[in-house]
Amino acid sequence: LMKTLPLGVEPVVAPRHTFDENRSLIGLSHAEVAEKLKEIGVPEKQCRMRAQQIWHWIYFRGAKSFDEMRNISKDMRAKLNQHFDVGRPEIIEALISTDGTRKWLMKFPDGQEVETVFIPEEDRGTLCVSSQVGCTLTCTFCHTGTQRLVRNLTATEIVMQLLVARDYLNEWPSPSEGRLVSTIVLMGMGEPLYNFENVKKAMHIVMDDNGINLSRRRITLSTSGVVPEIYRCGEEMGVNLAISLHAVNDETRTKIMPINNKYPIDELMTACKNYAGIKNSRKITFEYILLKDVNDSDEDALNLVKLIKDYKIPAKVNLIPFNPWPGSNYERPSNSRVAKFSDLIFSRGISAPVRTTRGEDILAACGQLKSESEKARKKIKTTH
Repeated sequence: LMKTLPLGVEPVVAPRHTFDENRSLIGLSHAEVAEKLKEIGVPEKQCRMRAQQIWHWIYFRGAKSFDEMRNISKDMRAKLNQHFDVGRPEIIEALISTDGTRKWLMKFPDGQEVETVFIPEEDRGTLCVSSQVGCTLTCTFCHTGTQRLVRNLTATEIVMQLLVARDYLNEWPSPSEGRLVSTIVLMGMGEPLYNFENVKKAMHIVMDDNGINLSRRRITLSTSGVVPEIYRCGEEMGVNLAISLHAVNDETRTKIMPINNKYPIDELMTACKNYAGIKNSRKITFEYILLKDVNDSDEDALNLVKLIKDYKIPAKVNLIPFNPWPGSNYERPSNSRVAKFSDLIFSRGISAPVRTTRGEDILAACGQLKSESEKARKKIKTTH
């Protein structure tokens, strides 16, 4: 079958039945699942135990239907089938880059689409999860930002992205060690802190011992700087924090990131300095996209170091050479300019690796995600 498909396209796994958001038990807390069972007449004494069983099947074994839940009686399975759902969204497209990066475009029942990217590396496998359809922000260097916000994703839809990735990577039952998906970054489409409650609920399921059981140290939330929610994120989720900084002065940052008008650099850096996670010796990551002749000078590099040191933030810097996309007005700096920028920061005691661009050939690289159907999209028949 693969021989008949264009290079870089993998067969789309047709869900046995696509999920119904209103009936889905995915993305509900343990207590909410127990409450749903009570509503359909399951004896109250059994509800907690049954909820535990269902959670185990969903998050440990990856069950896509109640029929797979073999330690639940046939009658109970029939009842669950009648009222609820643990199916998956429709996968429109599944692409594999030449570097092994994978991208899935999934479609939810209301017709909205969202992209999720998996990046395999030697020491870890990172899943890049989206939190919104489109984006609230209008950062000028970002392809996703050209697609206006359509809506927030629900906790169900956020968790579902991880389940789909594990389906494709054959990662069920959930391994305790040597996971392919070992880290999650909330760096896909959207601003996660503008969808705080749903992101928080989804991440609590991901971190739950009875759920996917991924440590909060293996989850990174990337924000463009929604200052009030940064404080909440530290207190209520405690995950790693990554800040999309991209400029070292308010004038440049406001030009390329209009959110800076609302939350300027001083407020942002103060929130970072007080972030709950850094008390546990965890560094904050500052993401910095290098745009030719905009923010890539030696002076910019030195001011970035000064900014981090002035606020006494334990930090590392992720340098991202700009990834071009159709219609963008920016250029990527030369490799020598990128290397010099990195060296200046390293030489002053702050780690500043250049992030290797991954998945560029399938538009899966940083800032390239966009769910609108591109004209160039290949039409792939769903394989059953």
